[in-house]
Amino acid sequence: MKALMFGFYLLLAGSFSTKALAATSYIGDGQGPGDFALVSPAQQAQIVIDTQDHPGLLRAVQSLQQDIEKVSGVRLVQSAKPDQPLALIIGSLDKSRLLTTLEQRRKLDFSQLRGRWDGYQIELVQQPLPGVEQALVLAGNDKRGAIYAVYDLAEQIGVSPWVWWADVPVTKKSALWVKAGTRVLDAPKVKYRGIFLNDEAPALSSWVQEKFGGYNHKFYLHVFELLQRLKANFLWPAMWNNAFADDDPQNPLLADEMGIVMSNSHHEPMLRADKEWNRYGKGPWEYSSNKAELYKFWQQGAQRHKNLESIFTLGMRGQQDEPMKEGENIALLEQIVADQRQILSDTFGAAKLTQVPQVWALYKEVQGFYERGMRVPDDVTLLWADDNFGNLRRLPTAAERNRAGGAGVYYHFDYVGEPRSYRWINTVPLSKIWQQMDLAWRYGADRIWIVNVGDLKPMELPTDFFLRMAWDPERFNAGNLQQWTKDWATQQFGPGQAEVIAGLLQGYTKHNGRRKPEAIEPGTYSLLHYNEAERVSRELADLAQRSDQVQQQLGAAYQDAFVQLVAHPLKASQAVFEINRAVAMNQLHGQQGRASTNDWAAQAQFWFARDAELTAAYHALGGGRWNHLMSQPHLGYNYWNDPAQNQLPALLQRTTPPGADMGVMAEGAAFYWPESEYRQQPLALDTFYPDGQAERRIEVFNRGQTPFDFSANASADWIELSHSAGTVKQQQVIQVRVNWAKAADGLNQGEVQIKGIGWGGARVTVLANKAASGGSGYLDTDGYIALDGSSGSAERPQADARWQLLPGHGRGGGAMVATTKADYQPQSVSQAPYLQYPVYFQRAGEFELQLMLAPSLDFVPGSTLRLALALDDQEPVLLSTLTDRSNAAWQQGVLDGIRLVKSQLRVPSAGSHQLKIYLVDPGVVIERILINTGALKPSYLGPPVSPYRAQSSTTTKN
Repeated sequence: MKALMFGFYLLLAGSFSTKALAATSYIGDGQGPGDFALVSPAQQAQIVIDTQDHPGLLRAVQSLQQDIEKVSGVRLVQSAKPDQPLALIIGSLDKSRLLTTLEQRRKLDFSQLRGRWDGYQIELVQQPLPGVEQALVLAGNDKRGAIYAVYDLAEQIGVSPWVWWADVPVTKKSALWVKAGTRVLDAPKVKYRGIFLNDEAPALSSWVQEKFGGYNHKFYLHVFELLQRLKANFLWPAMWNNAFADDDPQNPLLADEMGIVMSNSHHEPMLRADKEWNRYGKGPWEYSSNKAELYKFWQQGAQRHKNLESIFTLGMRGQQDEPMKEGENIALLEQIVADQRQILSDTFGAAKLTQVPQVWALYKEVQGFYERGMRVPDDVTLLWADDNFGNLRRLPTAAERNRAGGAGVYYHFDYVGEPRSYRWINTVPLSKIWQQMDLAWRYGADRIWIVNVGDLKPMELPTDFFLRMAWDPERFNAGNLQQWTKDWATQQFGPGQAEVIAGLLQGYTKHNGRRKPEAIEPGTYSLLHYNEAERVSRELADLAQRSDQVQQQLGAAYQDAFVQLVAHPLKASQAVFEINRAVAMNQLHGQQGRASTNDWAAQAQFWFARDAELTAAYHALGGGRWNHLMSQPHLGYNYWNDPAQNQLPALLQRTTPPGADMGVMAEGAAFYWPESEYRQQPLALDTFYPDGQAERRIEVFNRGQTPFDFSANASADWIELSHSAGTVKQQQVIQVRVNWAKAADGLNQGEVQIKGIGWGGARVTVLANKAASGGSGYLDTDGYIALDGSSGSAERPQADARWQLLPGHGRGGGAMVATTKADYQPQSVSQAPYLQYPVYFQRAGEFELQLMLAPSLDFVPGSTLRLALALDDQEPVLLSTLTDRSNAAWQQGVLDGIRLVKSQLRVPSAGSHQLKIYLVDPGVVIERILINTGALKPSYLGPPVSPYRAQSSTTTKN
């Protein structure tokens, strides 16, 4: 069925309901004919629920009562029997006698609902019972389905799932009308959908201890309710120094009551927490030498959870999430799994063994056991994992998709480990999540989706997205992600500023997706080339300014939620970048002996203090409601692990001499005059081209305390200067341009002479190449052609394969994703779908082509993530983009957020050409394309997109 739906749901760029981010919106903005008055000035509905229904459902109904009262000011009356004209009937098919009666009276048909895991039906019924004129029925196939129906209604009337966890207010309404003809039938497509609270110290643990006294049922009540509101059903609990069932025996009982399926993390087998072994275990955590104690330890876990809905993790890793000390002993691990299965057989009965949910987490080195031939029984779910940085390592093959236990995915928004821990802030763009989890869905990993959310806050946005996508992956596609973000912003803050807020969310996550804040260093973004560091600074400053403008326009009730969900993560990310930029500038200016050296040190200190202020302001929200939750250290990394506290990098402090001392620097080089003279490194600007960079800068700076006057003179009339004289206290910038009308054809050479303090003065060479060009495409100027993945067009789409635009993703304006049905194999590369980029070359030659690709992995065994390159009608040349499988290459890729792949491109003639990239293997994501035609400079993001000239046009677009 998935294959048949491939073309449809890929092309659908649908939107979501802003009422509840749901497929169907059934709460009207006003009364219409036949509408149902949940609450109105004249009347309100009566809640009717069987007192013998599930206690977890009864608890959810109490919550719904409170939600309706928050919105309308009216608390609906609850009864076991309807005695009012309007009834809100709630129940589960397995417990509600009233639902049975309605079906027997043929007022409702539950045949499409019955048997659907976690499914629910919401339907408006006329005259369902004597004395009842109308009833809105919320029915669940099971306990969870009914609970989801309850919270679906709560969300539809305007209560965000983040009402408690992010202080999102409700909009007051005097009436709540359910549309006539309402009928909703829904059920999840992924069976188990959940989160992992992990790496929880110091932030979450300190908050939990202060507010609840520990990880007890009072805390988990709020976690469970959030999961219910997001229609999730699965949890790996906090485990760093905690043991869910042992810390508070009520924890697992409450989870079961509320319909939350419990397990323990990937390295905690048989529902025993790692810390329980520290508390009660005897001897070493080694099965080869301590089998009897471990066997008994696991028996106790099985017995404790015998009557609770759970998933048992099989296998074994070393303590504290490390590899087993026994090494990669497959025979031993097979014996461990066999013994664990025996424990489950003894506990539940041999006949029920295959019905007991079990999972084998193929995390890190454990996947190697599987790849070398280890297998588990067919009913055990295989839980594949990403590489801890959001890149799926493996997905099921066609044969594996036939396993009874199915497969799932363990994903990460948070991680502790090499090459750099990231635990502090949201760093994952929604487009990245969608692209990887869409692969998981299409390759049949649909049994479990679980994501490591760290402290949970501030991962609200990606957590919400991940769990909603788990409910129905086919509702999400590359074309509606931006709409989803806008709808999410609408739900939290109303429609007035939703589009701007969505841009803020996309903006800061795009920045963090380029490189995680913890991995940003002073040298990450170039100070010298393409104005890169300053461009990023301006982008973030613009986002921060727009955030302030939005916040000023929001009402008082929204202020705390806006800080938590938008302003804080945005501004905190900005602060980390600006600290590193200021340190880099301090180092550069210090090396050049500038008077401004100490000013940049002060800037670094300002932003360091700003980071602390932002943290303190967050902790002060609501009178300390979220104290400690932003206390994760994130500045001052020296290796993969986070520092004990935030640290500012070493800064240069300079004692500026009295008097004046001139220095001159040309754009693109760190050396300066007068040092350039005695090092015999003449100052020169990069060559100007008619369609290239319009301005280049010369900096005249002071190395002393006393201001001085300078003059600047061009040697030719085609060289234009922004100003020819001035006074320098610390720095003056001269922008240099070329008047092409006055320049001669071919190469022009001149210079700018700058005089000030000292003998002679500096000379800066200026070159301008007025070469004839008449073709079309992205132009070869300034020694390169730079393209975004989205700069081209997708040609020859097929029913089972296409290049798909992923707007706003990656380092450029948008990426292109090789999207196919599962197990796709091209019959002929030359006939495959391809991307086409019109390009114009100044000359013939063989040039280096650089592909900036997402650091995706070979989720299909044996794949090297191939594509094929061609120019015009040349025969496509296959290129494997995943050939270096070293740990060093992987580390570089996940730190940079890209895999840089280089190839040679032979250009037979100057002029216009078509660069073509053919789809060969699925999962390839093209973010940027750079062609070095002679002068490409090193930078992190690469230069801006090259100017484009349309056919039969003399104008270019920059």
